[in-house]
Amino acid sequence: MRKSIWQSLPIIGLGCTALLLSIAGCSRAPQVPPKAIEITADDKMKFSVNVFDVAPGQQVTVTLKNIGTSPKASMGHDFVVLKKNVNMNAFLEAGAMDAAHEYVAPSMEKDIIARTKLLGPGESDTVTFTAPFVPGDYDFICSFPGHATQGMKGIMTVKQ
Repeated sequence: MRKSIWQSLPIIGLGCTALLLSIAGCSRAPQVPPKAIEITADDKMKFSVNVFDVAPGQQVTVTLKNIGTSPKASMGHDFVVLKKNVNMNAFLEAGAMDAAHEYVAPSMEKDIIARTKLLGPGESDTVTFTAPFVPGDYDFICSFPGHATQGMKGIMTVKQ
């Protein structure tokens, strides 16, 4: 007995789904354990970690601790991971006068992968995010005015 095209659609649909998953790389990939990173920031405008590697799609937890003693109003620190190819200088310039939004312009939120809140002395904050699936280097910075230009920045590298 011959099947009509309508009877074959579920089978065709399953085949297409499997094909799309394999093309998109969504087939069963080995599980990568989550990564936890602790970073300190101080009154010398330095992060304790300037470089770290992650796997594509890996769960990443970053805890930032401000170990400095200067007041938040003059020496606050945060951790902001920018999307690939975002112009760091344009991002910083847009937020430089925006203390109300912790020096991140609302128009630039779309350029962020993850961020902590702005921290005063003795404070800490944790952010958990999924690493991008596209390999490459992603900038991370402190958005407080002048800090990234003085060296408070680093690179998160996504690699297989």
